[in-house]
Amino acid sequence: MNFSIRQLFNEFLQKDQILTGSDLDTRYHHIWHMDQSLQAACLLLPESTKEVSMIMKQCDKHQLTVVVHGGLTNLVGSTETQEDEVVISLERMNRIVQTDTSSRTMEVEAGVILEHIQDKAEENQLLFPLNFGAKGSAQIGGIISTNAGGLRVLKYGMTRQLILGLEVVLADGRIISSLKKIIKDNSGYDLKQLFIGSEGTLGIVTKAMLKLEEAPKSRNAAYVGFDAFAKVVHFLKYMDGQLAGQLSGFELIWKNTYQQMTSTSDAVRPPLPYDYNYYVLVESMGADQIKDQQSFEFLLEKALESDMILDAVMAQSPSDVEWFFRIREDVNNLVDFMTHDQHFDISLPIPLIGEYIADRYERLKEIDGVEQVYAFGHVADGNIHFMIGKENTSADLKKAIDHCIYDGLKAIGGSVSAEHGIGVHKKEYLQICRTTEEIQLMKQVKNMMDPKGLLNPGKIF
Repeated sequence: MNFSIRQLFNEFLQKDQILTGSDLDTRYHHIWHMDQSLQAACLLLPESTKEVSMIMKQCDKHQLTVVVHGGLTNLVGSTETQEDEVVISLERMNRIVQTDTSSRTMEVEAGVILEHIQDKAEENQLLFPLNFGAKGSAQIGGIISTNAGGLRVLKYGMTRQLILGLEVVLADGRIISSLKKIIKDNSGYDLKQLFIGSEGTLGIVTKAMLKLEEAPKSRNAAYVGFDAFAKVVHFLKYMDGQLAGQLSGFELIWKNTYQQMTSTSDAVRPPLPYDYNYYVLVESMGADQIKDQQSFEFLLEKALESDMILDAVMAQSPSDVEWFFRIREDVNNLVDFMTHDQHFDISLPIPLIGEYIADRYERLKEIDGVEQVYAFGHVADGNIHFMIGKENTSADLKKAIDHCIYDGLKAIGGSVSAEHGIGVHKKEYLQICRTTEEIQLMKQVKNMMDPKGLLNPGKIF
């Protein structure tokens, strides 16, 4: 088997680009499962779009199924593999091809890590606004394939709003390339949108043209305490209105989650005492640090005087801002204290968040085997994350927790996935947020673009 697999690819790949047998022992399918060796027929390490194309032509000819690996931070099983599958890792396609400061664009290969993109943009006084906790390992190809969200969706939108063009290899090896730098292009179907969020089931993203923003000159942040969810919503509308487009982040953390997030070390010490039911991390970005800081502080003082909020502490330096965001981003402070963990990223209408989450807290506590329940999220875009600590990994316990989190979403027009995708773990719940007709159309698109079912089989459907 190893010999025949190598023979398929060694005409155009070097020996160190083809891993088989014991070479796979140190590879894995997720950064949280590094102790589990990768199950695959082989792992290939292409260094160009052309090589990805040649790989797919061979896989198409011999009907070999393919799973693409990026930074391996996916949370719904989209990078899980079988022993007979070919894994394509894009880690060597990690070049930033060009940064154009005039058009405010950056051309990158799929294996570039998000933090490296952010750093390169900053070097050029620009901003790539996508931001989340896994920025130090997540690769842009995977980010695009899952349409990742993060901490600044409120101001800048999801990944799809930040992509101007893509280069993609189809299941049969054809290359579809449109890396234009223009924002407006209304010439027929916007084909790139097919691949953004499709979790590698329609094509392999190999390059992208990213949309950058001018770097902000100011950044302010604060933690704010509340006793009622209705006041959180009121404060969101107040800050968004008064900051006139500068509001860039509005993160909600439930009390018990805040306590755990801020109790593990001095690096994440609590900015506010444990006296409130809800904590909001609010961020603004602007053009004048002194004036913007004064305005931000004035708005907080006014909110305190009117009893809109109970307490607030404002960052007084860039290091304070980093400290505030470290608390929210480091979810390992939750995971590390769980026997086993289960993750959710649901979407629901903003006014219903408080009641829905409170009800889930109570119902989850009644499930035998549930040890911890933590909620937090990007409340300004209706995306709430749950992290559930549990005593075992049994299928029955997993299903009971899934049912508890999801069973009320259809009635209120919610979604089982805000930003993580469907993958393997959520596909049986897809009908909660998609109609039968929508799912049928998705399958038709899949069958048309990948008739042999080679790309990421068993994911989404």
